[in-house]
Amino acid sequence: MAKVFQATHVGKVRSNNEDSLTVIEPETFVVADGMGGASAGEVASQMLVQIVRIVLENVSAPRDEKLLARAIMVANAKIFETAKQNEDLRGMGTTATILSLEGTTAHFAHVGDSRLYLLRGKHLEQVTQDHSYVENLVRRGELTPEQARVHPMKNVLLQAVGAVEEVFVDAASFPVHSGDKFLLCTDGLTNMVDDAAIAEILLTATNPADALIDAALANGGKDNVTVIVAGVD
Repeated sequence: MAKVFQATHVGKVRSNNEDSLTVIEPETFVVADGMGGASAGEVASQMLVQIVRIVLENVSAPRDEKLLARAIMVANAKIFETAKQNEDLRGMGTTATILSLEGTTAHFAHVGDSRLYLLRGKHLEQVTQDHSYVENLVRRGELTPEQARVHPMKNVLLQAVGAVEEVFVDAASFPVHSGDKFLLCTDGLTNMVDDAAIAEILLTATNPADALIDAALANGGKDNVTVIVAGVD
């Protein structure tokens, strides 16, 4: 593996950072974007990364997509139960995007609208699909991706970890090539910086995580923004 870059920033509008991230050795990466009143979103995202870490570090099985999905489902149950028992945390939830690199294979699991991207050569591909209202409209051909970026309901999620008793997790694996770069990020990046600019930064920046954060802030920084960039030798 090449060097891993990671960064998070509260942005220019929010007073607290509801994003969380973690890197779990060897070569597993997690980002989460919490939601809920007061500090509930921050609680949910922190619980997600902590629980995923515990699950993955205490299981000897390969960190394939099934195990990553199971870790998210364990977190879902615990976050949901915590919210049910604490009125101040009612309705809290979080996105979850996890990537595990094992040899020549990438495994991922995903809920919400944080994203996993793959840069192969000069081509940037969004690996995950947003679990959002506007993404459903895009898939049905009722909105263009450009329209979705400015739609008033673009932040409405259809899936979030901890928000419901049972959550559906997208999970899959695919081959990794030498020179691939992976980006995990919250929507504080993708709502502020388009894919073409993201690709250019990944191709050229010495520290792409800091450069992506700077780009989001330069374009308004309207939300917390969190990124992890990992490259394959």
